[in-house]
Amino acid sequence: MSEAVRKVIVKKVKKKHGGGHHGGSWKVAYADFVTAMMAFFLLLWLLSMVSTDKRIVMAEYFKNFSLFKESGTNFLPGSAFVIADHIKKAELKPENISAALKKALKKKGGGEGASDQVLIDAIDGGVRIQIVDKEGSPMFQLGSAEPTEKAREILASVAEVIRDHDAKIAIEGHTDAAPFRGDQITNWELSTNRASAARRMLETNGLDPSRVARVVGYADTDLLIKDQPKDPQNRRISIILLQPKEGPPAAEGLKKDVRVSFQQQPQPQPVQQAQPGTSDPAAGAAADRENAMKQSFQEKKTEMKKKKRDAIGLWD
Repeated sequence: MSEAVRKVIVKKVKKKHGGGHHGGSWKVAYADFVTAMMAFFLLLWLLSMVSTDKRIVMAEYFKNFSLFKESGTNFLPGSAFVIADHIKKAELKPENISAALKKALKKKGGGEGASDQVLIDAIDGGVRIQIVDKEGSPMFQLGSAEPTEKAREILASVAEVIRDHDAKIAIEGHTDAAPFRGDQITNWELSTNRASAARRMLETNGLDPSRVARVVGYADTDLLIKDQPKDPQNRRISIILLQPKEGPPAAEGLKKDVRVSFQQQPQPQPVQQAQPGTSDPAAGAAADRENAMKQSFQEKKTEMKKKKRDAIGLWD
């Protein structure tokens, strides 16, 4: 065979991957898995750092979230998105405060010992936390406003629970009916000083001072155990979380009520003039109705002014 007719044969050899590997695609899948796990554990860590109340608020937001209802929300800079703007605040409930406070005390190691010295109940206008004395375990040194170590521990736990709420705080001091053995101060000064000491400890543990609405001492005028005036439980500190009042102020409500009452008054009918020398019973009845309406209007106006004045004095 001559060189001119010799054919050139090119053979392509494909390299085979041994060991059952499938190239680098497994690396991409593994990287996605690791990234997802890292995001999951990061989410768990962030949730553990959020307070119970904020978790409840966040859960309520996502439970009621609708993409179609929220489609107009702007996430651009200058228009920050705040979850609290889209849902109502968590309500103040004694059971929620009690559970959170029990957890906080347990974390500090004093849950069992302080359980019988902390009382939580709902009152008109809010939730009340009462820290009471018991025999052999006072909250303050005898005859002074110096808190004991247990009082500091309990108040620190209370501050941890209530500092994330927006409610205003009222702090009240109470004593028993035993006469104070001192020449300089009485139970009035003692109860007020102890309430002020509790306020300072709450603020030291993170409570915003602007949330304090009032600090007052009641001496022995509001006993917890009324049939036993000298019972140690009468010596106590009351911390009240004031529930915000919903709706318009009282003055606005009065204006609305008066306006509705005016609208419900019957419209006066035009009075027909009687011909001279004749007696028109219908015209006389219409005049009587008009006079009665004017008198009723004046009475309503006077009553509205009195109610409005009382309401303004109440809110001031």
